Amino acid sequence: MPETVLLAEGLTKIYKSVDHDLTVLDHVSFQAAQGESLTIIGPSGSGKTTLLGLCAGLDVPSSGTISLMGFKLNAMDEDDRAYVRNQFVGFVFQNFQLLSTLTALENVMVPLELRGEKNITAKAKDLLARVGLSERFSHYPSQLSGGEQQRVAMARAFITSPRILFADEPTGNLDEENASQITELLFRMNREEKTTLVLVTHNLELAEKTERILQMKGGKLINERILTTA
Repeated sequence: MPETVLLAEGLTKIYKSVDHDLTVLDHVSFQAAQGESLTIIGPSGSGKTTLLGLCAGLDVPSSGTISLMGFKLNAMDEDDRAYVRNQFVGFVFQNFQLLSTLTALENVMVPLELRGEKNITAKAKDLLARVGLSERFSHYPSQLSGGEQQRVAMARAFITSPRILFADEPTGNLDEENASQITELLFRMNREEKTTLVLVTHNLELAEKTERILQMKGGKLINERILTTA
């Protein structure tokens, strides 16, 4: 049996205000195994991005537990959660989130620099070459197209050899041609690295490239579909 990388049990997230409480997530449970790919879909406001943030340790639930690589994130402080993220997690976001003052190569190197690792330039260059940017090492984000910026973001996500990759609308800001190329690249690299992929998207065509689809509505997990994979 593949190792369970991610285990969410009864995740609930409630935002309290003076007037009323807003329940964004309501007792959501699921798990993901090593090397598995799954998509979380649902309309805006369904709780899917909140769920992704909890699973990645970017926020903590109001109740329920989230285990990532055996670490119970809801029982850890922010520093410890950041350590787990840096060791095991990669991220790809809709808006790329590159550092504007750093070159493509420098952006890719950041996660390993945060680990204190040395002699990382060659690895970063290799990853940029794998995503088709061997001629863009010294370019800044403002000098790159949206598709190229997302390729840099993907190289950055994979440089730590993450056990799990969280991708939040990775093609959301791209035109159709670039979206298709990024999708192909994402799934190819994911297979090569044997990374667990947890994807959030509105795009059903993209969702159906994963092995499972979890459907959210009103903060609840209302359906799970297992897809036949090649």
